[in-house]
Formats: sequence, C-alpha cells, structure tokens
Amino acid sequence: MIMLAYSLVCLIFGTTFLAIKIGVDAGAPPFFSAGLRFFLAGAVLFFWMVLKGKASFSLLLRREMLFTGAALTFGTFSALYWAEQYVSSGLAAVLSATGPLMILLLQTALLRQKAPSYSIMGCIIGFTGVLLLVLPNLAIEVSPLWIIGCAVVLIGECCYAAGAIYSKKVTDAFSQVSPVALNAAQMMYGGALLFILSIFTEQVHPEFLLSFKTAGSILYLTVIGSMVGHTLFYWLVAKTNPVFPSTWLYISPPIAVGMGFLFYGEAVTPLTIVGVFTIIAGTVLVNAGALKQLMFRPKPVDPEASKVNLEILPQK
Repeated sequence: MIMLAYSLVCLIFGTTFLAIKIGVDAGAPPFFSAGLRFFLAGAVLFFWMVLKGKASFSLLLRREMLFTGAALTFGTFSALYWAEQYVSSGLAAVLSATGPLMILLLQTALLRQKAPSYSIMGCIIGFTGVLLLVLPNLAIEVSPLWIIGCAVVLIGECCYAAGAIYSKKVTDAFSQVSPVALNAAQMMYGGALLFILSIFTEQVHPEFLLSFKTAGSILYLTVIGSMVGHTLFYWLVAKTNPVFPSTWLYISPPIAVGMGFLFYGEAVTPLTIVGVFTIIAGTVLVNAGALKQLMFRPKPVDPEASKVNLEILPQK
C-alpha cells in the first residue's frame, strides 16, 4: 500500500506541470487560476481538519501562516504559473527540481551550516544539469521571455527554499497542530496573495472558466494535485517519515518531460534527457545522507515526531 501511494504521489505531482501549461496556454489568467487552486484546496482541507477537531480557526490569525504561505505558495507558484506561459512544462519541472539545491545553498550562506562534501558536489552536478538543459536551447529559443521565464522559475525556487527553511521553525512551534492543517492554512494565505496580485496585474473574465481546457486544468490541479496528492503525501509521512515521500522531487522531472512530449508535443532531445538525469543525480547526491539513513537504518516512526520534523512542502 505504501509503494502504491508513493507511485501515485510521483505520478500526480509529475503531471501537474503539464496541467498548469495547458491551463495558461488556453487563456487562464496565471495568478488568478493559481490563487483559485490553492485557496479552494486549502479551504476544503482546513475546514475538514476543523470538523475532525484537529485544527481551530484561530490558526488562521497567526502571522506564521502568512509568512509561510507568502514564501511557499505565493512566491513559488506565482513564478511557476507566469513562467509556464513561455517555457515548456518539462523544462519548468526540471528547473523546479533545483529546490532542494536552493535549500542547501541558503542553509550554507545564511545559516552558516557546513555542508558535507557530497552535498556540495551534488550542487555542482545539479547546476551542470541545468546548463545542459538551458544553454543548447538558447540558440533555438532566442525569445527574451523564454530566458526570463527560466530565471523566474529559479527565483521561485529560492522562495520555496526560504519557505521550507522557515517552515521548520513553524512546525516546531506548532507541533500540537496537524501538519495537514498547517499546510492548508498556508495554502489559503498563499492563494489570497495570488488573488491580490491578480487584481493589480490581470484582467479576469469569468468566461475563461467555460473553456474545457482551463476549467479542466483548474479542477485537476485543485482536486487531484493539491487535495488528493497532498493527502497521500502526508499519509506517507505518517506511515514512514518526511524524507521518503519527498523523494518525488527526483521522479517528477522525467515524468513531466515525458507527459509534455507524449500529450502536448513538447520537444525532447537527447541532451534534454541527459540534463534531466544529471539534475536528478545532483539532487539525490545532495540528499544522500538522509536517503542512506532511510534505506539502511529503518526505524519505527513516532507520529508525533513526524509532526515536529515535517517541513510544510507545497506540492506542484
């Protein structure tokens, strides 16, 4: 059952990049559709947790939820949704896989945490993978917006990394609250901030929801991507530990590239495949210590300990 749930998480999160691409290409306002996705998903999950007695509405009044939502959901996904107007879903997925590398760099630069040599090597390998993926396309894709789109995804991953580091303090401070409720609250705040951004930058016409592609994209991302994928992710955390389910980040790029190639006609070259697996190799190497502990030193998981150590990770 655990491997089945893990496979579904990888598949769901690997396909959300294509769902975003389909929606924005069909005319869905990027910021508004992202806000709608996360606010609805967060609200449904939060009210469900309230009904189960695992959260209270007072949680929504805490500034920690606002700060976490601003970094993890607003910063990450405003960048991703905007960029996918100009870059392929596969490229967006691969660039997004640099998130763990960004976390390591921020921990080293800001928190002065000494990184193991294999993690540093993983950063170098991962960055090399990004270069393999991006540089060859510069001769083909001369559009400045394509280059800016790639840079914006990476900026969004910096927001993700900052939010993930900050979320460690939040989960520690709110260890008595369900991680699902914490994540739902930050998604609601992130969605609300995306709505505000949309008001000042987009002209939203409700008829865009009448399009099958845009409505289907938002529905899939809200229900399957944010609610089903999110629930399965935290079920895996409860049954195993926070490290194992988070390894979906290593699996999603080839899934996203393959889905874009098969169903959306996105170009895939041999160098694209080399870049994908180079980034995956670098990301795995960065997290080699945690993965080795998971594989070779399995221990029964205390659910309460999982709550303390869990990072609030928004799912793509």
